[in-house]
Formats: sequence, C-alpha cells, structure tokens
Amino acid sequence: MSGIEEFRARRARQNDIVMEADHLGIKRFFNLDTNAYRDGALDSKTKELLGLVASAVLRCNDCIDYHLDQCVEAGVTDEELHDALNVALVVGGSIVIPHLRHAFETIKELRA
Repeated sequence: MSGIEEFRARRARQNDIVMEADHLGIKRFFNLDTNAYRDGALDSKTKELLGLVASAVLRCNDCIDYHLDQCVEAGVTDEELHDALNVALVVGGSIVIPHLRHAFETIKELRA
C-alpha cells in the first residue's frame, strides 16, 4: 500500500471512530468543513487550493495530503499546485520548507 493509500485508509478509519461518538457538536463541525469546500462564489478547486495553502502555513502534513488529494481529483495542475505552495512558502516563511518537501513528495505519489 502506498503512502497516500495508507493515509486515506487511516483517515477513513479514524473518522469512523470519531463519528461513533455521535457527538452533535463534532458532527456539526465536520459538516461545516465539508460544506465550506463546495462550489459557491469560489469554485471548489479554488477552495481546495486555499485549504492547501492554509494547511502548509499551519504545518499540518495530514491536511496537506488531504487537500492535495482533493486538488488532484478536482483537476488542479502541477503548475497550479506549485504556485499555491509558493504562496504558502512566502506567507509562512522558511519553517514551511519541510512541509513543502512533503507536499512535493505527495504530489509525485498522487501523479504516479
């Protein structure tokens, strides 16, 4: 199983465990998160790129992997991903570099 496949399986398994708690506040937050990335004034592709940039600046590799997966599914090109990650680097500074490396590795795996 590849790294991205392991990530998808782990994320799904963990989400199932969280949802088993049947906590209204948690369910509402997950619903807000899901709906935030739907087409609106901005299309979902743009919103996923925004999520990617925020995730890189916040230095969350799981979030980076999730948004990269969604971006690729939405048809985002490598050039668009690189531009978005450049914005994250400029905003976040050199502390983002390890996460930038992680993102580029994930992109390579997603494209394989």
